[in-house]
Amino acid sequence: MSAVLENNDVQTVNFYRPNYHIKTPEMRSPEYIQMSTAAAITLGLIPGNMHRTACTNCLNLLVTYPEGCRANCTYCGLARHREETRDYADRNFIRVDWPTAKYDEVIERVKASTDKGQFQRMCISMITHPNSDADTFVLLKRWTDELPHIPVSILSNPTTMEREDLVKLKELGADIFTVALDAVTPEIFERTRGKTVDSPHRYSKYWQAIEWAAEIYGPEKFGAHLICGMGETEQEILEVCQKIKDLGGHNHMFAFFPEQGSMMEDWPACDRAQWRRVQLARFIIDYAGGHFSNMQFNDKGQVIEFGMPEDELAELINSGKPFQTSGCPGKDDEEVSACNRPYGDSSPSDILSFPFALKKIDVDNVKRQMAGEDIGAGLL
Repeated sequence: MSAVLENNDVQTVNFYRPNYHIKTPEMRSPEYIQMSTAAAITLGLIPGNMHRTACTNCLNLLVTYPEGCRANCTYCGLARHREETRDYADRNFIRVDWPTAKYDEVIERVKASTDKGQFQRMCISMITHPNSDADTFVLLKRWTDELPHIPVSILSNPTTMEREDLVKLKELGADIFTVALDAVTPEIFERTRGKTVDSPHRYSKYWQAIEWAAEIYGPEKFGAHLICGMGETEQEILEVCQKIKDLGGHNHMFAFFPEQGSMMEDWPACDRAQWRRVQLARFIIDYAGGHFSNMQFNDKGQVIEFGMPEDELAELINSGKPFQTSGCPGKDDEEVSACNRPYGDSSPSDILSFPFALKKIDVDNVKRQMAGEDIGAGLL
């Protein structure tokens, strides 16, 4: 099977699933693992290439079970409500397919590519499933035993975890612990992934996990995923960014993209001007010494002052760094994410999170978007 990622006539990625990727009752973690399309291309498991980037420096893995995730988040392609419409192994997640392979093969392919130095990090993403915690321990120990030179991040499922689980993950070698808070206010969290939609997650438990991570992993070794554009104001999401920064963590930002097949598939994608302002302000908070309290907002909660001198702000914008994908850091530059998630929240024809360093023409387009000109930023 083959397909082409949406690209407005720019061929960006071709992918297929060999026979061993077809769903069977036996394809479950820890023997099997799903991975992002970019990771599968980088490993050579499927053919293809990515627009303007050599795929990914982070190997994004996802625990997998035929019965799937038991949560029902309204914006997620893996949500339980899709059981009647699409097999779990065939569901898209953050815009792309996640092929499945044996963990043994993944490890051997990474070993074979070690001399190329392409992977700066590996991430194990958990789902809401009775076996997810225990299997994550198995996957992590196997990795740190065989590939100790490549650090591991954990994208956790706080709903099923207790404090001792975070401790155990660190003892087994986890380098960074992250929490996919996603919805930044209790109200939005409840209507998108709580009791309201028959889902088990609770805002208080997720925030508790962030605080546990701050205690157990320490500064710069934990973070939270936040989604911009689910009904919150810029002021609300940036206030949460500051709280996480004050705890010692990093903010990993996503622009909301309506996932096909999700309950929010008809929700509008994140406004471009809103996203660029939030990206810039988040970077100022996390890396440029700025503070939420020094920023100013209008009556709509939009950023109107970023709290730093104009010349410094202009220099920061021209660097392009605030608009690159934000995630767990690599080995070379902590301000640039190893987890670049190519086109996880937008198509290559209208790039929201740049998975590569921006050129001047990219920065110029970003500036126009910040000014309210809703233009595409990818065909460059």
